[in-house]
Amino acid sequence: MRVADIMTTRLATVSMDDRLEVVKEIFEQAPFHHLLVVEEKELVGVLSDTDLYQALSPYLGSEAEQTRDSDTLHKRVHQVMTRHPITVGARMTVHSAVALMLNEGVSCLPVLDNSELVGIITWKDLLRACLEHGNFRD
Repeated sequence: MRVADIMTTRLATVSMDDRLEVVKEIFEQAPFHHLLVVEEKELVGVLSDTDLYQALSPYLGSEAEQTRDSDTLHKRVHQVMTRHPITVGARMTVHSAVALMLNEGVSCLPVLDNSELVGIITWKDLLRACLEHGNFRD
């Protein structure tokens, strides 16, 4: 089985200069946990919901919120994203992608085909494939 067989091709992207306020709204409304950061159609980073919530003040929306807490929403994506993400090709085996994710400690892998962003594979995609197909060594 290949990465192309299980990757998500409907991609959610943001730019490096987007504010975290926009990213927060996306994550609150969408069922995914990773955004791909692109500039001029080139992948430049990945931003996870974990990255976002680590960058935001824990006092947002509480009675203790102050201006400095709400100011964290004005940070830019480039300030908190992971740069130079580990990527894979669409033809890579799922078994190899699993090994790479575990070895590198990442929860997603953007998928490139001839340097063009074509998909993303996440740990949820891998679990779904395991449930549906059972064996990654095919």
